[in-house]
Amino acid sequence: MTLANNMTGSGTHDPAPAPASEKRPKKRSKHRKLFYWLLIDLTVAVVILALLLYKPARYRPARRATSGADSEHVHPYLSHDLGPQLYNGAQSQRPFTLTVLDRVLNEAIVRLRWPRETGGVVFSAPEVLFGPGRIVLMGTADVEKADLVITVELEPQLDDAGLLNLNVAKVKVGAVNITPIAKMMAKKMYQERLETVPVDTDDIRAKVAASLLAGESFDPVFQVEDKRVRLKALRLSQGTLEADLIPAR
Repeated sequence: MTLANNMTGSGTHDPAPAPASEKRPKKRSKHRKLFYWLLIDLTVAVVILALLLYKPARYRPARRATSGADSEHVHPYLSHDLGPQLYNGAQSQRPFTLTVLDRVLNEAIVRLRWPRETGGVVFSAPEVLFGPGRIVLMGTADVEKADLVITVELEPQLDDAGLLNLNVAKVKVGAVNITPIAKMMAKKMYQERLETVPVDTDDIRAKVAASLLAGESFDPVFQVEDKRVRLKALRLSQGTLEADLIPAR
């Protein structure tokens, strides 16, 4: 009887609790996985930050003179070279070619008023580069004390009807390509501006803005004093832009 009772009682005993040593590996494994995920997140954040802060090797903006009369006047390249080329060619009422060199153009651009602020973002150190079939615009944007290099690549195209589209081919912040997002935001901003602010859509500056922000083609006719000229052809090579212009009726 005693033996039977003992056997019956032994069958109803609860299983013994697992030793503490078996729980520790599971807890350590969970902590290890959490550590690995945090490490991955941190690495990704550092990589993204490094890409955003990346400075392209080709970005070498001209430096403005810190003192002296030259830093306060229009660069001779604009007043004595490009200006007379454009004016005399337009007044002649004959086809002519305007040649622009990016190296000297950047020396003239740096004398303009920089930095400039737009929407809380401060832009400075602009640079223009001409390459085969492309115009590259670069500059530094100060966003929350972080200096980011913005690169915009244009592929100007004249169609069979003679209309010009500046065609934004690429937009980058540092080494990060943000072209699709930038185009979408630019088009939205342009549409909002048209709805809220009176814009003279016949003004050449408005047409250029519409092409850059909304991808719209326009008739490339420019007013030069009392004469009008039309862009007939555009050639871009390393460091040089050549624009063929003809009289516009």
